[in-house]
Amino acid sequence: MSSIPSLLRDRIAATPDAEAYRVPSGDGWTSLTWREVGERVRRLALSLSELGSGPDTRVSILCSTRLEWIICDLAVLATGAATTTIYPSNTAAESAFVITDSGSTIVIAENDEQVAKLRSVQKEVPDVTRVIVIDGSPSDDGWVVTLASLSEGPQSGGSQSGGSQSGGDDGGADYDAMVDAIGQHDLATLIYTSGTTGRPKGVELTHDNWLYAAGAVREIDLLSPADLHFLWLPLSHSFGKLLEVVMIEVGVATAIDGRLDKIAENLGVLKPTVMAAAPRIFEKIHNTVAANMQRDGGLKLRIFNWARQTGARVVRARQRGAEVPFSTRAEYALADRLVFAKLRERFGGRIRFFISGAAPLSQDIAEFFDAAGLTILEGYGLTETSAGSFLNLPQSVRFGTVGLPFPGTGVRIADDGEILIGGRGVMRGYHGLPVETAEALEDGWLRTGDIGELDEAGRLRITDRKKELIKTSGGKYVAPTYLEGRIKAACPYLSHVFVHGDRRNYVTALVTLDMDVVEPWARAESLPTDPEELREHPRMRAEVEKAIKQVNEGEASYATVKKFAILGGDFTVETGELTPSLKIRRKAVEERHGEVLDAFYA
Repeated sequence: MSSIPSLLRDRIAATPDAEAYRVPSGDGWTSLTWREVGERVRRLALSLSELGSGPDTRVSILCSTRLEWIICDLAVLATGAATTTIYPSNTAAESAFVITDSGSTIVIAENDEQVAKLRSVQKEVPDVTRVIVIDGSPSDDGWVVTLASLSEGPQSGGSQSGGSQSGGDDGGADYDAMVDAIGQHDLATLIYTSGTTGRPKGVELTHDNWLYAAGAVREIDLLSPADLHFLWLPLSHSFGKLLEVVMIEVGVATAIDGRLDKIAENLGVLKPTVMAAAPRIFEKIHNTVAANMQRDGGLKLRIFNWARQTGARVVRARQRGAEVPFSTRAEYALADRLVFAKLRERFGGRIRFFISGAAPLSQDIAEFFDAAGLTILEGYGLTETSAGSFLNLPQSVRFGTVGLPFPGTGVRIADDGEILIGGRGVMRGYHGLPVETAEALEDGWLRTGDIGELDEAGRLRITDRKKELIKTSGGKYVAPTYLEGRIKAACPYLSHVFVHGDRRNYVTALVTLDMDVVEPWARAESLPTDPEELREHPRMRAEVEKAIKQVNEGEASYATVKKFAILGGDFTVETGELTPSLKIRRKAVEERHGEVLDAFYA
């Protein structure tokens, strides 16, 4: 096959009546087969073609994770056009930039709220001829039409029968002909890197980029058609987009619900076997469990801590390839019955593994989940490499690494430690930015901007971002994200940690509180529940100080955190301190909290 639409067509031919997607419906869930998905995609593609979607055009999608996102994406691609992704959290100005820079002529918006955002910048996006709203109303001026009005097929009367079509509709929009005309190196997706600094760049990913990555996942035999995949990740992010294509490749049913507040409930109801997430979700789960145990105290806390320590001994022995003593195995069996089995049940009881990507995963968190029989497979990739380049496999997990490269992916470590990646997954380039493209690509090898090393088995270990390494005034290099992850794992009440110290004489940290976790504990301990009051309370500071001291004990003196401050508010996307994929914008944090940071060194 040469394109994502042809991949979908092959999937429909192979398993037409198998479950493709499961979506919330009232108080339950409704399923669609691959045949039904194909018919919806075909009808919408013909309508979009009539509106001008086709080769060398772009269509932006401004929507949260839901079935319609995928249907629209597949329909856009079937016309020969490319999809441009926009996070629903993006501001009107940010959305206008992506739409204009990408040259999008059609925008698919989730609801009237997103349409209002586009209306506010309509003069800045003059090339947009139509906005298609999923949940909303059409406009009197015709600029906004509804998805429902397009979902029955083209208004010019194209064929509505199932399966393949031959020509004959007034618009000449023959679905199979459109799909057959798509080349493997045609542009499929423009994803704008949110970037921790600087202007977003549009990453050009071709159909072949995605087909390679999805085929590599199939080749490593990670998934089977018997799996149930739960998808909540943003489809605007390359990680979510890769999962979309992978599940078509393998034929895995996907339950879709992008509502973050429903994740825990959905896991219990759906009982999925596979779920991918960013590390923040695993940190949140771990911290909630740990905080609940601390709040209960007494025997429950002692049993939990004992189980955790027992599990860690077993996991570390397995990692070393050492035999676990009989006495430890017996203790672990009891720990599993008393603690870990209950945790597995909260996730539906059928999880085979989780997949973590988009940011570094703390080794402490990975060990905790593995002890509970909920192994997290950490992987690594960039938007510029179609999201997936490395992955730990269930039979050979090595915590602290992101595993082996995908089949066909090449890796080199430059003299300065920078990771270079080559292969079919590497982007075509940055949209309209030849200089930046040339700087990023050297003889087909992508400069990732990450520092790392390969172990004796060829597994990759990420040290830190090249541009984010701290160099103290004493000339010592410190990896901030490594310290941040360890501190968060050591204190369940923290949401984010920001380690600072570049060109300073020692390292400091800003921390924010996870009020969902800390408030019940504070109430139980008769502490203030107002964040501003709580952050200054000696008991709260003592909890954070204890975690930092624990992490400092394993570090060289120059890498230890000497001072810290608890902030009254969390880092958020809205305040600009986080990217839409929840990575810390380091420059934004330094600017916003410059006075606090400077006071550390006064």
